[in-house]
Amino acid sequence: MAVMCLSDIAIYRAAALVWIEIFRGLPALVTISLIGFGLPIAVGQQFPGTYTTGSIAVGVVGSAYIAETVRAGIEAVPKGQMEAARSLGMGYARAMVTVIIPQALRIGIPPLTDEFVLLLKDTSLLSILGVTASNKELLKFARDDAVSTFNSTPYVVAGRVYLAITVPLTFLARRLESGSQCRAPASGPGRLKPFFTSLNRPGGDGG
Repeated sequence: MAVMCLSDIAIYRAAALVWIEIFRGLPALVTISLIGFGLPIAVGQQFPGTYTTGSIAVGVVGSAYIAETVRAGIEAVPKGQMEAARSLGMGYARAMVTVIIPQALRIGIPPLTDEFVLLLKDTSLLSILGVTASNKELLKFARDDAVSTFNSTPYVVAGRVYLAITVPLTFLARRLESGSQCRAPASGPGRLKPFFTSLNRPGGDGG
């Protein structure tokens, strides 16, 4: 999706931009409701699997934000990297796969980790889809227990579970961000030579 946004082919770029803008603009709860309730009604068939609908809904919501993060990472890679790769005889596709995208993902690791944390928290919205014991998620279990026992403890337990997952991931994202800032190379030509020189070593696939 991120590569499609940067494509020179207008139809690819337009399709990616429409997807991203729609699902970034819609509230996550609306998207989950449309996929969880509206789509099965439209096609006249339920999705197979216990968590299929919820997984698709969260994946669609996350895809728009992750695509923007990866796109920003690709644009953050110095243009000299692509020019140097093309000067070595690489085609555009090979240069993107072997040179640009790996560096973009390295740049984007901290925000991608943050996005993963947000997706984990968005799974609580799937409680609106939980109608049977087999497809309930954490918040739905907590809500049902709280209603049946007239006690808020299940909500506290659910909150602790979410914190046990998200706090370590948030700490990891901060460590990765600080580490990437410390190791960020300058964008001058001299900094580009070691990477591309390694592609031309004997036994390598360069040149």
